Amino acid sequence: MASHIAGTTPYPWPWNADLSGFGTAITIVMPADVEPQLDAAELAAVHSIAASVRQAGGLVVSVTTRPPARMNDLPHKPRGVEIDSTIVDHHVEADGIDGFCGSRLEGLLRSHAVERLILVGAGLETCIHSTMRSGNDRGFECLLVIDAAAAYDPSLVAASVSMIEMSGGIFGAVGHATDVMSAYTPGKGDRA
Repeated sequence: MASHIAGTTPYPWPWNADLSGFGTAITIVMPADVEPQLDAAELAAVHSIAASVRQAGGLVVSVTTRPPARMNDLPHKPRGVEIDSTIVDHHVEADGIDGFCGSRLEGLLRSHAVERLILVGAGLETCIHSTMRSGNDRGFECLLVIDAAAAYDPSLVAASVSMIEMSGGIFGAVGHATDVMSAYTPGKGDRA
């Protein structure tokens, strides 16, 4: 029986109560060569969510975003945290901060009949937020997993969440890693 992920705000996600793995993709969004870094807990949550969604039949896509060309002359710090490539089904390179910009992301998701995006990674208020907004504009139902997303500036987390949740979830919903893992792990959650 289909259901929702517990505790999502501002509405029960997904809206149609279809929690099947098929039609769901976890999108791990990471900037190419700049901070922020995922801490150990966030990285563990990303890997656990990806494994749960994949086991349920979902798709795992990593997306590397790159700054616009005008920013290429700015100094960049090398990325230190890497996603375990064994949990990734597809990798996409984007030509901007938004994971859909100049990339094959939309075509890849459509070819796998994806309707729902679970977003995690680094750059909460930049590349994750931009990718989530673009995904929403393209008709995907989006869920940000807040404790599996690193921010550049921790003081902007509340504002980033507020922008997603305004107007009843204009860009999607927000949830927590343990609830997502529970919903996509056989025998757990409130699914039958």
